[in-house]
Amino acid sequence: MSTKTASFMTWHNDNRTKDDILRHPADSTAWQTFDYIHQWFSSEPRNVRLGLASNGFNPFRTMSIAHSTWPVVLIPYNLPPYIMMSLLIPDPSSPGNDIDVYLQPLIEELKELWETGLHTYDASKKENFRIHAAFLWTISDFPAYANLSGWSTKGKLACPSCGKETCSLRLKHGRKFCYIGHRRFLENNHKFRFEKSAFDGTIEKRSAVMPLSGTHVLHQLQSINITFGKKKDTGPKKKGALQKKSGTGENPLDKESSNSATKKKEKPPKEHNLKKKSIFFSLPYWKTLLLRHNLDVMHIEKNVCDNVIGTLLNIEGKTKDTVKARLDLQEMKLRRTLHLMSNERNKTYLPPACFTMSPKEKEVLCNILKDVKVPSGYSSNISRRVNVRERKLSGLKSHDCHVLMQQLLPLAVCSSLPKNVSSVLIELCNFFRELCSKVLNVSDLLKLQDRIALTLCHMEKIFSLAFFNIMVHLPIHLGDEAMLAGPIQYRWMYPIERYLLTLKSYVRNKSRPEGSIAEGYLAEECMMFCSRYFEGVESKLNQPVRNDEDVPSEIEEGFAIFSVAGRRTGYAKSCPLDQITIDQAHRYVLFNCPAVQPFIEEHLKHIQTLHLHARPRVIENTHNKKFPTWFLTHVQELHRSRSEHLSEKLRWLAGGPSTVVTKYKGFLSKGFRFQTKSRERLRKTQNSGVVVTASTRSFSSSKDRNLVAGNVSYYGVLTDIIELNYYGRLKALLFKCDWFDVLTPDRE
Repeated sequence: MSTKTASFMTWHNDNRTKDDILRHPADSTAWQTFDYIHQWFSSEPRNVRLGLASNGFNPFRTMSIAHSTWPVVLIPYNLPPYIMMSLLIPDPSSPGNDIDVYLQPLIEELKELWETGLHTYDASKKENFRIHAAFLWTISDFPAYANLSGWSTKGKLACPSCGKETCSLRLKHGRKFCYIGHRRFLENNHKFRFEKSAFDGTIEKRSAVMPLSGTHVLHQLQSINITFGKKKDTGPKKKGALQKKSGTGENPLDKESSNSATKKKEKPPKEHNLKKKSIFFSLPYWKTLLLRHNLDVMHIEKNVCDNVIGTLLNIEGKTKDTVKARLDLQEMKLRRTLHLMSNERNKTYLPPACFTMSPKEKEVLCNILKDVKVPSGYSSNISRRVNVRERKLSGLKSHDCHVLMQQLLPLAVCSSLPKNVSSVLIELCNFFRELCSKVLNVSDLLKLQDRIALTLCHMEKIFSLAFFNIMVHLPIHLGDEAMLAGPIQYRWMYPIERYLLTLKSYVRNKSRPEGSIAEGYLAEECMMFCSRYFEGVESKLNQPVRNDEDVPSEIEEGFAIFSVAGRRTGYAKSCPLDQITIDQAHRYVLFNCPAVQPFIEEHLKHIQTLHLHARPRVIENTHNKKFPTWFLTHVQELHRSRSEHLSEKLRWLAGGPSTVVTKYKGFLSKGFRFQTKSRERLRKTQNSGVVVTASTRSFSSSKDRNLVAGNVSYYGVLTDIIELNYYGRLKALLFKCDWFDVLTPDRE
């Protein structure tokens, strides 16, 4: 084990903050329950906890070539973010249920690591010990979920969390299943449970679904036998072939099928949707895990976003409000106002729904998304995906949908949709934003779970049944999974999908893509290991970040405002400033310099003594206005008296800055990029926005006499980046901004 990473193995036990907040999988119920059941394993904090992820990708950049390579990667949760490839399935097509055949060597090694362990050396403690490993859960998209878990994610019982109690309905005209019945997740006395006409025409009396444990799944698997391998059908595939084989013009199966049609009986209800016994159940501890397979938030969020955008903008092929969707409502005698109608010319048309947008409203929504600017590196240029003329969005990637759902869509729908529709969509977006927080609270997650149930019920009252495919139903279970396993950043597909792009870049020999990937991976791992021991050499581990900054020079205590932690960008321009701006900048430096704080308190007492009967507002204004002049005079007096408490830097500071300053167009600090408003005028990104939370003493109104101290947030636009020069001895970098009044509309 490397000396550079060995100490990280016990971070989750030694350095983790242990409270009721979920920051890491080690804080979750699933991790702690596993430790309680297998105490011999948890007694050694260096034992490894792993997550397994798998997904198929096309190794060729030419997507017209049909090829699917399936890497299986492991994620050790003891270490900082790191992905290691353990298996590469070289199959031109998806392995499907046969993935268990390929996983057998890996499972055997995991069983050995669990039961026997491996004798290894701890470089941080310089001792030998026996390390064990446990596999906590799988991470995959929804189709791969079926391959890994054995639960078919299609059909009537597509939801693996609801199991046999999945509330689904086969649409006659749409010829697809819809997944509704979210009222069962509400409180028992909620009014929605008794509303028939607004939902599916029934009263909801069922309670919320409890997920199946590993023991219950094993019980259901007793009657399942499966033979792995692709089966080849050697018999005739066409009707004509059967006729030719029989020697007559009659299909020999027709007579049998016609006789059986009269005796056809209804199939018994399905108890489960399991197709195989997952190979993971051969691990001794697998059935004790609270969460075995994760629902991927990334793909769920993208599919929900596609449904919402496609339906609101009525995009052909993506909208869920179609003629067939209306016919299904008519067939079930629900929402009569949405049934197909005929006009005077006897032509059938779709009456507008509450979410139907006019061409002008669609154009307003598209223009909002077209004109949006985000900070550099925040997301792709979403405006390229917007076609205002055709009023549609196309080519949205997963992260585009992530940004839309969490930030942009709530702003866009406010001015385009009725309040009853926009409020529901905003609540849906808020759910995903809070769920994706880096820090989670269990009490907040309980409230979030109740809110998403109510939100989905409101959506059932608004959208047609065809809108509710399985991906719209799955958010109802995401809150429960977050309470079990912790933050979703450790359990979603974003890092895996980015890693697949890295593997794709290894392909050099297109006739042997898997061999190229394996060679490239081994070379990368070797170089990564060696680079940990290189000092003074730039490598992948210490390369500069996107917004790299200069290391600040050491500064005397109390003068931190002159220690500029950042890097200036663009050309420097020297120019004079007017006296008012210079006074404002100098006053800001004085009031935010810790070394001047004793003088500020002394001057405030002096003003209060001179104005015994003045209002606090007058005293505060007088203090702010006269302090720089008093401070200069006071420092000069101390200098003449040769005071020991007066430093050289305080003398230069009291003298004030030069009227000639240096201006810059950009500045990098703490990983953030700042640019002036004038510089980004023709750019597609916006880095001029500034928000400051300042400790300020203020009055609640003009008549208020009590001065109250508190934190106030200020929002503004960066107009100038100014460097004050105290005659070469001290330099302070300041942002000049235009501040907004967020309380008074249309006022800055």
